[in-house]
Amino acid sequence: MPYSPFFPTAEKLPKTLPIFPLENAVVMPQAELPLNIFEPRYLNMVHDSLATHHLIGMVQPNPRFQDQGTDLCRTGCAGRITSYSETSDGRILISLTGVCRFDIAQELDSIRGYRVIEPKWNRFLPDLEIKAINDGEDREGVISLLKQYFLVKSLSMDWDLVEQFSTLELIHTMAIAIPLEPMEKQAILEAEALQDRAKALCSALEFGLQASSVYSKH
Repeated sequence: MPYSPFFPTAEKLPKTLPIFPLENAVVMPQAELPLNIFEPRYLNMVHDSLATHHLIGMVQPNPRFQDQGTDLCRTGCAGRITSYSETSDGRILISLTGVCRFDIAQELDSIRGYRVIEPKWNRFLPDLEIKAINDGEDREGVISLLKQYFLVKSLSMDWDLVEQFSTLELIHTMAIAIPLEPMEKQAILEAEALQDRAKALCSALEFGLQASSVYSKH
């Protein structure tokens, strides 16, 4: 069974999906991504999503893929609109909660200005079966590395709250929240096993710490 009664089962995942290409922004299963929507085409996208399955695919652009006929990374993640608020100046504030990752099979004709793809869900269907994983051999090591990173980068965090996260919530929330490089976020997103996502996050944190150390010496 899916981990939320509001989220689709594998059989009900849509065959087409609106996408929001946004650099350095990923959504991960069971984690939330807040978005400020103001462009007319993406306002259309939100309205259309709410009228159907409530899902939006987050995909990072990648200019390196242009020679393959696309400007998008091949893998993204579908998020369900789980909160919605309109502003007096015509914006929409939403939160996407990650449901299931996907590979892009092909891009379809745009609808009302926004882009639409045909997703391939098969590789990531285990995302729908995820349970809260509350331990893990690398959990304390990940938290220790995070504390070093936040200290060096002068970032703040409620560590009491972090300790309450499951290992999955910890990895996925940090992949969204930390200002990593776009391709570092992409590497975490594309790793199929949670252990590999943890390793990708730790590699990005270690690289950031090394870069900060080199910079501080000059």
